[in-house]
Amino acid sequence: MDYAKFEGIIPAFYACYDEQGNISTARVKGLARYLMEKGVKGLYVGGSSGECIYQSVEERKAVLQAVMEEVGGKLTVIAHVACNNTQDSCELAAHAESLHVDAIASIPPIYFHLPTDAVAKYWNDISAAAPHTPFVIYNIPQLAGTALNLPLLREMKKNPNLLGVKNSSMPVQDIQMWHDEGVFVFNGPDEQLLSGLAAGAGAGIGGTYAAMPELYMGIFDAFHKGEMEKGRVLQNECCRIIYKVCEADCNLYATLKEVLRLQGGPDVGDVRTPMTGLTAHGKECAQAAFEMINAAKRNLL
Repeated sequence: MDYAKFEGIIPAFYACYDEQGNISTARVKGLARYLMEKGVKGLYVGGSSGECIYQSVEERKAVLQAVMEEVGGKLTVIAHVACNNTQDSCELAAHAESLHVDAIASIPPIYFHLPTDAVAKYWNDISAAAPHTPFVIYNIPQLAGTALNLPLLREMKKNPNLLGVKNSSMPVQDIQMWHDEGVFVFNGPDEQLLSGLAAGAGAGIGGTYAAMPELYMGIFDAFHKGEMEKGRVLQNECCRIIYKVCEADCNLYATLKEVLRLQGGPDVGDVRTPMTGLTAHGKECAQAAFEMINAAKRNLL
């Protein structure tokens, strides 16, 4: 497979709502255009940052179509298509392929703990619904409740469409294990992009990337230029910014969307219930994070 189109910084795309809490395709296009102008490699659409589990199949189709209309063929687009049943997931996979996305991705089935063969069948059924599109395993055991392991990965390697793993588990060792299996790995935890790259990841996909893409692109560039001290300083500052955002008493993405607005990005609305929307303290944390990001761009890039 052509790994080059996936190598770089790929922000996880935020859910975009209007004032009534409905999907706004105009705001979707605005965010896609904003991130493209920032110089990112691609977009990861419909994942955790996209609030996928709180959206209908039709809403998720509309979001992906709007993204592809705005940046399709200009940025690498990976569509996360998993729902909590095979039928809806396959419908989203087929739709994504019809739009010519660059890859599809899927978490394992959530809630019920299924045996390995059932998880593999779920993923292979989704991949079969988009037979001409590379497939990415999304490993996020702390939320999905199911962890990727070597036997499961080796079973999935029998699928010729398997591109690799978006690894959002915290142990960097996991990235090293998947990389040693010969698959492409996307680093998931934003707090460890630098160490993930050192362990073999070829790209990063992250939920805070859209709020400060310049800093993560700086880490990626520093690593590939061998400027490890610069990369370490940038990574540490990104971590401090993340910690500040996480101090808020509202949902992480509500705060990040406010940081995005303060940065001059588009207004993409709040988060969808039952997640907690932006609060006064969240605004304070967002303002502090915004100032930290600007200082880092001024002093470190």
